[in-house]
Amino acid sequence: MALPNDIESTSELLDAQAHVWNHIFNFINSMSLKCAIQLGIPDIIHKHNRPITLSQLVNALPINKLKSQCLDRLMRILTHSKFFVKVKISEDGNVNEDEDGYCLTPASRLLLRDEPLSVAPFALAMLDPILLDPFNHASEWFQNDHSTAFVTKHGRTIWEYLGIEEWWNGLFNEGMASDARFVVSVLIKECKQVFEGLKSMVDVGGGTGLVAKGIVDAFPDMKCVVLELPHVVAGLEGDKNLSYVGGDMFESIPHADAVFLKWIFHDWTDEDSIKLLKRCKEAIISSDNNCRKVIIVEMVVNDQKHDYAATETQLLFDMLMMIEVTGKERTEKEWAKLFFAASFTNYKITPVLGLRSVIEVFP
Repeated sequence: MALPNDIESTSELLDAQAHVWNHIFNFINSMSLKCAIQLGIPDIIHKHNRPITLSQLVNALPINKLKSQCLDRLMRILTHSKFFVKVKISEDGNVNEDEDGYCLTPASRLLLRDEPLSVAPFALAMLDPILLDPFNHASEWFQNDHSTAFVTKHGRTIWEYLGIEEWWNGLFNEGMASDARFVVSVLIKECKQVFEGLKSMVDVGGGTGLVAKGIVDAFPDMKCVVLELPHVVAGLEGDKNLSYVGGDMFESIPHADAVFLKWIFHDWTDEDSIKLLKRCKEAIISSDNNCRKVIIVEMVVNDQKHDYAATETQLLFDMLMMIEVTGKERTEKEWAKLFFAASFTNYKITPVLGLRSVIEVFP
C-alpha cells in the first residue's frame, strides 16, 4: 500500500498515526483526573504528610483491594501528567533508594478539598456527563438549526436546564464559586490598581457575591451591588458595603463608577455582548468619577501561538462555549470590535490571570 502523497517516510507516517491516537485518547487524561478527585487521592496523600507508597495508598482508599495494580496504572498516567511526582523513600520516610512514594505537585494541591483556592469543584462540574454528552452530538448539531449542541442533546438551553435540575444547578454553581474564589485572590494580590479610586461598583452576574465580597473587603470605602437573576439572590443578605439586586442585565444595570463582569461575555453572541456593553455604559456614564470604567475578566485568545499550551487551552474553552452556549472566546481584535461597536473609546488589557486577562474599558 502506498504512503499518502504528503508523507515522505515511514517515520512521518508513524508520527502522524501517533498524533491522531494522542488526540483520540486524550479524553482519558481528563477522566483519570476526575477519578482521582472523586476517590480523594490528593487529599489522602496530603493527609499522609510525607511521600506515600502504593500499598499505603491502597489501604487508605475506599476501593476493592484486588484492584491495587489498577491503581498503580492510574497513578502512572497521573504522574506522567504531572499531577503527582515519584520519589524514593525508606521505611522511616526519608528519601533514599528503597521504595517509590508519591508526592503532590502544585497542580494536585489545587485539587485538595480543603484548599481555599481548590479547583476540584470546577473540574467535577466541567467533566460531568451533562456537559460532556453534547460533544457526541456536535456533528449532528452542525447539520440542524439548534442554537447549541447542548440543546441538541438535552432539548433545552443550559440556562433552562440549570433552572430545572436542582442537583446540576448546585454542582455547576459550586464549580463557578470555586473559580470565583481563585480569581478574587489573584485580583486582590496582583490587580489592586484596577479598583483604586472607585467608590461604587456593580458585579454583573456575580452569583452569590464571592468576588464582590473579596473586593469590598480589600477596599472598605467601596460599595458594591451584585446584580443577578432574582432566584439566585433571593434570600441573600448584604451589609453596609455589599447589597444584592435581582434583575436582567440586558434590561438595566444599577448606576455606579464601574461595572465588573467575570466570565460573562464568553457565554453570549457578539450581538448580545454589544447590547450588554451598552447597558454597562449607561450604568457608568452618569458617574462623575474620573475612574469610571467597565472591568472585564475574560480570555484574550493569542492566536499567534507563541505560547502553544496556553493557546491550546484557550481554544479548548472556545469549543466549550460553542457546544454548550452561544458564546465564544475572543482575540484582542474581536474584543476591540465589540467595544467600539458599543461606543466605548478606549481599552486596556492586563494579562495577569494566566489564561485570562483583566480588560478595562473606558467610555
